[in-house]
Amino acid sequence: MDALQTRIGYHFRDSGLLKLALTHPSVAKAQSNQRLEFLGDSVLGLIVARIIYDMYPGEQEGELARRHAGLVQGATLTQIAREIGLGEALNVGASEVQAGGRDNASNLEDALEALIGAIYLDGGMEAAEAFIEPRWSELARSVISAPKDAKTSLQEWAQARGLPVPDYKAVDATGPAHAPEFTIEVTVKGHTPAQAKASSKRAAEQAAAKALLEKLA
Repeated sequence: MDALQTRIGYHFRDSGLLKLALTHPSVAKAQSNQRLEFLGDSVLGLIVARIIYDMYPGEQEGELARRHAGLVQGATLTQIAREIGLGEALNVGASEVQAGGRDNASNLEDALEALIGAIYLDGGMEAAEAFIEPRWSELARSVISAPKDAKTSLQEWAQARGLPVPDYKAVDATGPAHAPEFTIEVTVKGHTPAQAKASSKRAAEQAAAKALLEKLA
């Protein structure tokens, strides 16, 4: 944990928060990083929204939304988690270690969000911004045009027709902790829903949105 704190440039006052952020559900389901992951997801989303709002003053809501989706997607989180060596510090169960759990994309994504949540609780919004801004600002500047993902495209399709935003629902979650599989169903009012499976909820949502767009087309 000391080496990780040095790498990220933040030292916790409450080391228990960092320990919790690094604890995978395979070690202790009740005392794992899942609650911190929930919090960190929202903190990250808010700060990234403010970064791109300031960085691209000429862009409208749809373009900003596409940039935001790309910057908080699982692949981006996994990339940053690997850059800071987060996997080396993860506390995972023995079976998870054998299955390569410390480099599992879903585990890294969840742990990074949990780490952000822990930093926020320990040092407030200022500390969270100090961790997030230099890393996500660099990524935000590297994308010349706003990318369009399936979820954004589906939302734009619905809104263009005066329909409510698509509704995403978790249908099932199966598999061991080191290799989970999530089933997500997406519905647009008045149309048959579509489902998709993936190793993370974000990926499953994107896949479901893509499947429904194909049906609608």
